[in-house]
Amino acid sequence: MANVYVASDKRYDDMKYNRVGNSGLKFPAVSLGFWHNFGSKDNYDTMKAMCRTAFDMGITQFDLANNYGPVYGSAEENTGRILREDFGPYRDELVVATKAGYDMWPGPYGNWGSKKYLTASIDQSLKRLGLDYVDIFYHHRMDPETPLEETMEALASIVRSGKALYAGISNYDREHTEKAVTIMRELHCPLIVNQRRYSIFDRTIEDDGVKKCCKEQGLGIIAFSPLAQGLLTDKYLHGIPKDSRIARDNRFLKAEALTPERLKQIEMLNQMAAGRGQTLAQMALSWVLKDDEVCSVLIGASSPEQIRENVSIVENRAFTEGELQKIDNIVGRGPDLKE
Repeated sequence: MANVYVASDKRYDDMKYNRVGNSGLKFPAVSLGFWHNFGSKDNYDTMKAMCRTAFDMGITQFDLANNYGPVYGSAEENTGRILREDFGPYRDELVVATKAGYDMWPGPYGNWGSKKYLTASIDQSLKRLGLDYVDIFYHHRMDPETPLEETMEALASIVRSGKALYAGISNYDREHTEKAVTIMRELHCPLIVNQRRYSIFDRTIEDDGVKKCCKEQGLGIIAFSPLAQGLLTDKYLHGIPKDSRIARDNRFLKAEALTPERLKQIEMLNQMAAGRGQTLAQMALSWVLKDDEVCSVLIGASSPEQIRENVSIVENRAFTEGELQKIDNIVGRGPDLKE
């Protein structure tokens, strides 16, 4: 791909943009995640094609982390090359987010939530990305040992330094979310977003109160794994395809997850989606965005075609109470579900 990229002049025609909590920032309803398919073993031309397609369809947020790959750091390195080659003229239209909190380098300072780790990590990420700043820097997971005050002070100092514009948290439960919000307000550097797993099959943020808490505290929620690592698609209804995630890389989704009960649920949801004029994947994404408590849904993709299919959900996000109840009944949530 030696051709010069010129973004579509229709890129903002169809995408919806939602305010992130009480901040001034808006997220596209659909954001592109770089957890998979942007590592050292993946095809660079395909990566570039996916980024171009995403931006042409109004996806302005690229979501990364320091350890995305494999190998660690390679997703940021590949993204940095794409940003340099294609997106220089469009930097101010992009929200580039990255995170730190998981294992990254050897020794006691390459993991978790110390100020030393987070400070070193943002510098490394900026170098790999070739950027002066990222738009959002997240602490990737709660640290059971480092005082939360230290971790939040690290985020605040990174924002004050200009290396990030906004601070966020990821995988934080309700208790730690509330504490983090309080600390950051005292530091005059409010958190704006919590990134959590959420799907028709995984309602943890409803059950642990994070969904309600974030709305009350003025944080946006961006949801990852909205397709439950591919379970909320039709790809496993007739066996395990050779090119599927289970077949290629079963670190996150294993064949044992495809129980007869789960497959029956998937089939019933698939039929329901067809009745809505959607694929199962489209309905599952629409469901995550059914109310104003989730401002964006993170999609992973292995091709531009997947991105096009998924973005089309922005026009069909409404569910009747009957449809929501039917989905709950299918997945065993019962008739008396309360958020």
